Amino acid sequence: MSDTKLPTALTSPRTRALALCGATVAALFGVAAFVPLPYTLTFPGVTADTLGSYQGRPVLTVTGAPVRATQGQLRMVTISATNPGERTTLWRSLQAWFDEDEAVRPSETVYPQGDPAKANEVTAQQMAESQDAATTAALGYLQLSPAQVKVKIDLGDIGGPSAGQMLALGIVDKLRGDGKGGDLTGGLTVAGTGTIDEQGVIGPVGGVPLKTQAAARDGATVFLVPKDECADAKVNLPAGLRLVPVGTLGESVSALEALRAGGAVPGC
Repeated sequence: MSDTKLPTALTSPRTRALALCGATVAALFGVAAFVPLPYTLTFPGVTADTLGSYQGRPVLTVTGAPVRATQGQLRMVTISATNPGERTTLWRSLQAWFDEDEAVRPSETVYPQGDPAKANEVTAQQMAESQDAATTAALGYLQLSPAQVKVKIDLGDIGGPSAGQMLALGIVDKLRGDGKGGDLTGGLTVAGTGTIDEQGVIGPVGGVPLKTQAAARDGATVFLVPKDECADAKVNLPAGLRLVPVGTLGESVSALEALRAGGAVPGC
């Protein structure tokens, strides 16, 4: 048996105490890494062409006026999130932090109601209000009477207010196009986001960096973004996706017409 002795510095009470503390801290961190935290993971969600169908049903059904056959796509985009009440761990949050396709947000900002059923009820109501506002804004822009022209919108169980802009553009394209016999899209796949009010004012929605990822994934080359969210939209922007900032329905229509004609178009 060797009679080699360890250096005194390695066997002193202070060294042993530090080693014990280090082991304890490491153990605590190991446990903490898997303790559920009040955070929700969000990631790119589904997109839907407002000129086409979603889950086998037309998104827009217009009666009371002639409807055009359209080319190209006008895609509304969503973000998805882990379920209400589902807690994520520190380790999983750190993984998401370094993944451009995921984001970590306090659960209360994603699900302020707390109760999953209440959260679904609120987002469904927001979608219904968004559909009404989009219809009113589009028909007002076209100077058509809501009493004569009826619009039915079906986006399944998608909730929230952020589809407003793209729904309004879909109605305009189906009823008028570019006003010269062509499509607003010019045959392109255009995506976008933004709330809309009855006067056609487009508002911010949040989650734009994830929405641009969803848009690019589903073939979009142009993304209409609320003006106030230009900076956010440039974060992790997918290659080949052109950002176009807009503030009103009229500006959105004008931007698409300029794109189609090769004219000047604002950028972020």
